[in-house]
Amino acid sequence: MASKTNASIVSFGEMLIDFVPDVSGVSLAESAAFIKAPGGAPANVACAISKLGGSSAFIGKFGDDEFGHMLVDILKKNQVNTDGVCFDPHARTALAFVTLKKNGEREFMFYRNPSADMLLKESEINMDLIKKSKIFHYGSISLIAEPCRSAHLAAMKAAKSAGVILSYDPNVRLPLWPSPEAARDGIMSIWKEADFIKVSDDEVAFLTEGDSDKEESVMSLWHEGLKLLVVTDGEKGCRYFTKSFKGKVDGFSVKTVDTTGAGDSFIGSLLCSLAKDPSIVGDEGKLKEALKFANACGAICTTKKGAIPALPTASAARDLIAASK
Repeated sequence: MASKTNASIVSFGEMLIDFVPDVSGVSLAESAAFIKAPGGAPANVACAISKLGGSSAFIGKFGDDEFGHMLVDILKKNQVNTDGVCFDPHARTALAFVTLKKNGEREFMFYRNPSADMLLKESEINMDLIKKSKIFHYGSISLIAEPCRSAHLAAMKAAKSAGVILSYDPNVRLPLWPSPEAARDGIMSIWKEADFIKVSDDEVAFLTEGDSDKEESVMSLWHEGLKLLVVTDGEKGCRYFTKSFKGKVDGFSVKTVDTTGAGDSFIGSLLCSLAKDPSIVGDEGKLKEALKFANACGAICTTKKGAIPALPTASAARDLIAASK
């Protein structure tokens, strides 16, 4: 294990409480009771990495309240380095109500007005943690409001100047943005900084306003500095694009209960592989192996409710791959 002060992958952004109906397939209004579950994509990714044996840290801000301390305890229990965490005595930890419709897809309602994660300031960021890492991973929710947006940009700049790989998963959540146009502009405003980008097929359709199955739509998201672009296609698997090659890797067929965290599990796995061996972006055979493993992790994550409790171990992913041969 890496020493407590260093982590090879640092994840930046929001962690919140998801309230999920205790029965699936109902709307938020119809639900009689809710179960609280830890959520927030960057935090899910940090936990996914440590569960797979990688070393990860989380940077973010919580309310100095019961929920905030509970979430930080969950990070610690999942062996995530919390040296980059801070608390705000004047703001609450963010909440989201999330329901799974009959088809396993999700409906969100957010309570952040403003929540502590939106109030993270540049001066509160543990830049040392970022500069010593191999990969700095982030989403787009931290770009929505100040001061968090400026803090996010400063963290990216520090990572870039230290030669750290920048990993971006936009994780589009339209209800949080003022408008779809604002979301598109905000998400694309930092697009060209990233070395690695992971987007879902739905996000390709939203960002390009084109058909996500068509290669020209996907390639309109390519930029010169990019080393790897991955499009996740749900149970169908994923597509990958690099400077020298492109292709697709099939997914795994499992009994899906809840898609929450599947993309985070996928990217956590891929970042683990990248941190271990950055040369995989130039070796198609190695990249396909890493993507197959990431697909298995994403698939396993959909077989249980909630994100963090459903994150797989490396041996579970290997078992799924072996079983489907």
